[in-house]
Amino acid sequence: MTTVVIEFRYATPPSNFDAVTRALANTREVYGIRQLIFDRAARTLRVEYDATRLNAATVSKLIRQAGLQIEAVSPEPLPEQAPAA
Repeated sequence: MTTVVIEFRYATPPSNFDAVTRALANTREVYGIRQLIFDRAARTLRVEYDATRLNAATVSKLIRQAGLQIEAVSPEPLPEQAPAA
């Protein structure tokens, strides 16, 4: 398994934030999506996924289908950093 974290940015919050949040929560049922971290203040969504199962384009498509209109994506997926020992 190769864990990758990708960050999405959006300009304006969705009009129905609760519905989008529920739809995004359902994306966790997709095999390979590991974690979603919403930061409403920074207007970002970080998605941790298994790169052996999914790619950045597929993850972006899932996010858009959930109703979040993403404006920008981190230039390339960043590998998850191992904690310092």
